[in-house]
Amino acid sequence: MRLLFTSLGSFGHTFPLVPLAVAARDAGHDVVFATSGDFLPQLTKAGLETAAAGLAIKDAFGQAFAGAGPSGPRRPPGEVPPEVLGPIVANVFGELMPKRFVADLLPLFSRFRPDLVVSEAGNSGGAFAAMKAGIPVVAHGFGRVSSDDPMVTRIRDAIRAHGAELGISVGADLAFGGPFVDICPESVQDPGFLARATRVPLRPVGWSEPGELPAGVLERSRPLVYLTLGTAMGHAGVLGAAIAGLSGLDVDVLVATGPTVDPAALGEVPPNVRLESWVPQSELLPHVDLVVHHGGSGTTLGAFGAGLPQLLLPQGADQFSNADAVVAAGVGSRLLAAEVTADAVASEGRRLLTDTSVADATRALAAEVAAMPSPAEVTAQLPGFA
Repeated sequence: MRLLFTSLGSFGHTFPLVPLAVAARDAGHDVVFATSGDFLPQLTKAGLETAAAGLAIKDAFGQAFAGAGPSGPRRPPGEVPPEVLGPIVANVFGELMPKRFVADLLPLFSRFRPDLVVSEAGNSGGAFAAMKAGIPVVAHGFGRVSSDDPMVTRIRDAIRAHGAELGISVGADLAFGGPFVDICPESVQDPGFLARATRVPLRPVGWSEPGELPAGVLERSRPLVYLTLGTAMGHAGVLGAAIAGLSGLDVDVLVATGPTVDPAALGEVPPNVRLESWVPQSELLPHVDLVVHHGGSGTTLGAFGAGLPQLLLPQGADQFSNADAVVAAGVGSRLLAAEVTADAVASEGRRLLTDTSVADATRALAAEVAAMPSPAEVTAQLPGFA
């Protein structure tokens, strides 16, 4: 079979699809992965054939901010009030990027002639292009489906409006009328989504750019805490407060600052804290005792699979919904906005490292993840894969 995978070009939207794409390739299918050009090198490292399609997210935001006119915001997105940023985000994800993906993918379909398109749920343009070309399409989720987040709702409304312009009806969960590959464990998935969707469960298998683990990870005498705010919404003030709190515990702290925080902005850190701009997260998690993070879907699901307690410091997007799910599942806690102080982080970190009820809940959730079908198993069962 000829299979085309497509996603928005970002760690959180692209990496969740890589394990299934690799499994399909290893099963003997012809696989091409199409995303924005800036992200193709990541896929090449996974050994996948690639094709450029769509806009880079930063370029789409540049166009949207420019289109806001002289009265539009002139600050970084993280500093723009939600009521101002909302329409811009909806324009980026609901119109600008989908239109470009449709324009780029239709000629690619003519050349590659896929039998099936696997389109990441956030990339409506991939699904719209497949539907216009008469090619079966399967949606692939990147985490928990959020039903009540105002920003997500605004984006979905914009996607529905764009779909209507193309003569395409879009359902509540962006499944586009077909199966939805869901990498979120059922026990923490949104109940409304579970009731509506034609769900194909897939074990969330972590993938990250190959690399060496930081020195000292494998030789330790005390717990290791992994601290990250992800690749898109890093905040030096939040990281600083978390470092101050965690460093006072009898632990080692590994901080992934990501591309949005300059390590110099964090100043000198205590001896038990190590700063890294990047770590191979999927390889690191099995060696960690506690994850303190922003609540991004990849880190949340990775911690589920590794059986780790989590302290979430959500910054935006679906991170608040993920934090709610973590708390409800009993596998962690959250601190919001002004609650993020050194003392609060230290107190929660200490509790999560020692609370036996949290440890029991994390083990149960890890067992649920391990029982989900593997990428190889899903490759064999999805329509058009066998």
